Amino acid sequence: MSTDLPARRHTAPGHDTAPGHDTAPGHDTAPGHDTAPGHDTASGHADRSGRPEPATPPIAFLGTGRMGGPMAANLARAGFDVRVWNRTADRATPLIATGAVVAASPADAVRGAGILITMLTDGPATEQAATGPDGFLAAAPGTVWVQMGTIGADWTARLARTAARSGVTFVDAPVSGSEGPARAGQLVVLASGPERRRTQLAPVFGALGRATVWLGPAGNGTMAKLVLNNWLVDLAETTAETLSFARRLGLDPGAIVDLLQSTPLGSPYAMQKAATMLTGDFTPAFALRDALKDAELAVQAAQASGTELALTQALLPRWRHAAERHADDDLAAVYTTA
Repeated sequence: MSTDLPARRHTAPGHDTAPGHDTAPGHDTAPGHDTAPGHDTASGHADRSGRPEPATPPIAFLGTGRMGGPMAANLARAGFDVRVWNRTADRATPLIATGAVVAASPADAVRGAGILITMLTDGPATEQAATGPDGFLAAAPGTVWVQMGTIGADWTARLARTAARSGVTFVDAPVSGSEGPARAGQLVVLASGPERRRTQLAPVFGALGRATVWLGPAGNGTMAKLVLNNWLVDLAETTAETLSFARRLGLDPGAIVDLLQSTPLGSPYAMQKAATMLTGDFTPAFALRDALKDAELAVQAAQASGTELALTQALLPRWRHAAERHADDDLAAVYTTA
């Protein structure tokens, strides 16, 4: 495993990279550095307008939802030539203001691109964009496909085989972090795939996150993402149960949070979620729908490896029940059913 810490952020003038957004457990957020107009960037030299002239072919970015939209925007602001596509077209339209071009189809987005990034909901949606009508694979020979959505181990392996048959290099690179870090360019990229592509992808990943961790062959990035998110959902469940337990015993849950924060037991992520649970403001940083999907993918991967995630399996029924009313709310909404 190797970790690439970007020497400097590829940030357009005036683009803030302030820390303080929700992150995955154990990840700090450090502010980036601005790139002044007229200075070189990894994607080229600045023209008279101050916008870097791309030295690499365009980037096709498919999937501009809650995570993908901010990521594509950061690439465009960093000076890359970005073409975006989304199944719901009006989710891509706002990116025109960042300099991105909206494509009519996945195939249209990828023609002439050197790098293709997919950040779609799940495996079936990603495969449809690849091989369905106007799919990108037919137009993508020689392209580097960077799959960044969380789609699980089975789908990652399946799409890697599909890419190989089409002459496309496949890089598995999901991200750790939620919408706040995505907007701030403070994600951690969990990259895996051919080592020869690291230099080519370094400036791209540098515009998206504060660090890139290379984990070996394609597929290992997804495995690491499932391990991290399994930890995350278990922390959230334990936090919800702890607050509910305290309340039912007649204790003030807020006092218990204060007590936990004064001890090594108070994980920063758990304490952040505890505060959200007690305020009842479930504005999504990480939607329950997506957290539940990732928990189910983790259980599936564990079963395929011959092991069992007893804690995660136990929380699934109640999380599914909570998702009936709170699917699009933050995962802290599981507290409502604890």
